[in-house]
Amino acid sequence: MGALSPLENEAAIMKKRIPYCYFLVLIVFITGCKQQAGEPFIYANVTEVPSSISLKATEIISMPESTILQKNTITPTKDVRPLPENWQSWPIIPKPTNRAKEIYQHGIEKGVNPHAFSKIGDCQNVKEAFMGIYDTNRYFLQDWQSSWQDTIDQFSGYFNRDGLAFGQGLNVAAVLSPLHADPNVCKPQESPLQCELRIANPAYAFVRFERWYPDITPPEVYEQYLRQILDEIIAYGTVPILMTKADNVEGNHQINFIIAKLAYEYDLPLYNWWRAAQTLPNNGLDPQREDKFHIDPMYAWTEQSVYGLGTLDSIWKGTSQQ
Repeated sequence: MGALSPLENEAAIMKKRIPYCYFLVLIVFITGCKQQAGEPFIYANVTEVPSSISLKATEIISMPESTILQKNTITPTKDVRPLPENWQSWPIIPKPTNRAKEIYQHGIEKGVNPHAFSKIGDCQNVKEAFMGIYDTNRYFLQDWQSSWQDTIDQFSGYFNRDGLAFGQGLNVAAVLSPLHADPNVCKPQESPLQCELRIANPAYAFVRFERWYPDITPPEVYEQYLRQILDEIIAYGTVPILMTKADNVEGNHQINFIIAKLAYEYDLPLYNWWRAAQTLPNNGLDPQREDKFHIDPMYAWTEQSVYGLGTLDSIWKGTSQQ
């Protein structure tokens, strides 16, 4: 056989190169399809590598786009959070939620004070009954609580404080009304809630309200106002920490269920004070009062404060130290 012409020689070389080129294309295609796992609690991207590895590269590349996309499926991650219907078994001290982390970061960008928190609600949040002891050195931390000292130091000066969105008989409607704001501190047309957020500029806010006029106020009205409160707090950049209440004056624990439902819906932390109170005499309620609403100063005030501090510790460290 005679010598090949330059054109014939080039054709022979290309024939030898084609299988190798196909192999490279196949590798690039397969590796290029790999996807990273999605964010927790949002989505997980599951990609199947084509099983027909023996296919020629030209056959894979020429597949219709719809055929290739069928190999990629997006499966929502199962929501494992406890349901509102089971709120009585929710933990006393909550863990930070993804939404709480987002709100905190947004608040820091807006300039909220990372050393401040508020207590928004009725008289059960009075400083004597709820964490005031941590500003007066009248407390003792057990060994398992020793790391909570960091939180006491972080929020020093805000424990023994009664805010501007707190008061005897203050309810979910009144806290939104300028008629109930302190005229000596608050601006005209500013509600107690708006006034407290502006003055304290808090990174976190405990939120708990009694039900008013139990016999004539439907629970859905309570829910409507509580939603508005949460929306305003979140829009400001403050992380709401919802609290259940120890009493059941409305019957069937309607209010605690609403609180848990909104905590679930908004993906917010919930301090389950009701559950903690069940271990106390008279379920934490004051036996000297007939209203079956106020908690017992002898037992419940300290208990409520201890778990409140634990909750603040959990949410602060979980949202700020990511």
